[in-house]
Amino acid sequence: MTKGLKGTSSSTGGNGNGDSFADFYEGWLVRQEHYLDELVSAYQHSDESSDDDLRELVSRILAHYQQYYEEKAKIIERNVFLVFYPPWFTSLERAFLWIGGFKPGLACRIVTNSISDLSEDHIQSLDRLMKETKLKERTLNDELARIQESVGAPPLLEIARRGGRRLIHGEQAENADSDSAMASLKSGMEAVVTAADSLRMATALKVTDVLGPAQSVKFLAEAARLQLRLRSWDLE
Repeated sequence: MTKGLKGTSSSTGGNGNGDSFADFYEGWLVRQEHYLDELVSAYQHSDESSDDDLRELVSRILAHYQQYYEEKAKIIERNVFLVFYPPWFTSLERAFLWIGGFKPGLACRIVTNSISDLSEDHIQSLDRLMKETKLKERTLNDELARIQESVGAPPLLEIARRGGRRLIHGEQAENADSDSAMASLKSGMEAVVTAADSLRMATALKVTDVLGPAQSVKFLAEAARLQLRLRSWDLE
């Protein structure tokens, strides 16, 4: 699959803001595949591994995701519009986007759909987490809509597809008022995407806190498998 995941950086179309992240993302995905192999092997042999070993693996995987969000934060600062229509994603991946990434609540659904040995306490804790996450998702949806309406911005997807640059520096910047409005939109969107990424990471951390070590390994393996399958399906 590694071979199939490469060669997508050309989709950045020469956009200097996106090329560096596209290169990073390709390397990150290669590491993601290696981690998936390690996760699957660890889960299959979880009876032979100590909880400490499994927790250490979970910690390394979460650090891998944290690295992704740290690099993504640099793109958000440079051109937040790119993350709403990321050229480093395939069209199928983009179809699943919610404020620049997957919906945080997907983490809970992966657990309930893939882990069969959940206790009643696990189920109740995950249900509470899902409700809490959905509420935060709605809050971010409302905030993004409010920001767009407050500045009378054109459709967000149109801004994102054009990389934001023409609309910020060209046709929308004909006077000081429109320039100020687009700057306000950009600032507001940066805050919302950053909050969404924080919620994504926080939700994954909370899920692993609820689950046992072997269950956390299974959860992270299924999450990685879903991500890689979405990408490979579109590329194939």
